[in-house]
Amino acid sequence: MNRKILIIFALCGLVVGLSAFQPGNQPEKPKNLKVLPKNISQEDLEKTMRAFNVALGVKCGHCHAPKANGERGLDFVSDANPMKNVAREMMKMTDKINKKHFKHEHEGLIKNISCNTCHNGKAEPFTIVKN
Repeated sequence: MNRKILIIFALCGLVVGLSAFQPGNQPEKPKNLKVLPKNISQEDLEKTMRAFNVALGVKCGHCHAPKANGERGLDFVSDANPMKNVAREMMKMTDKINKKHFKHEHEGLIKNISCNTCHNGKAEPFTIVKN
């Protein structure tokens, strides 16, 4: 009798374990990535987006359009909000500056710029114009 119970538990464990590998249980891959790596993990994507939130002092709706048809939430795939393309261009600019000017090690560190370098928690970057 104990052997039958053990086998039943083992089979149940096997079924539950294998169900974790079904395609329906896999996290959906991010779509419409034009600057970020296409193979970025959901965790890294969320960390990147949260960093933008902090660096610009904005919420997700600053760059992402609302869902269509009056649904609640944001449509993260949509390009309807022009700020999303502004963000993409700023990411390319930052990457280009870092690759050109900050590729060498200084005192054991490779320094670089980020969104926060100019934005400092504000949606519009602060600049000083010298005459």
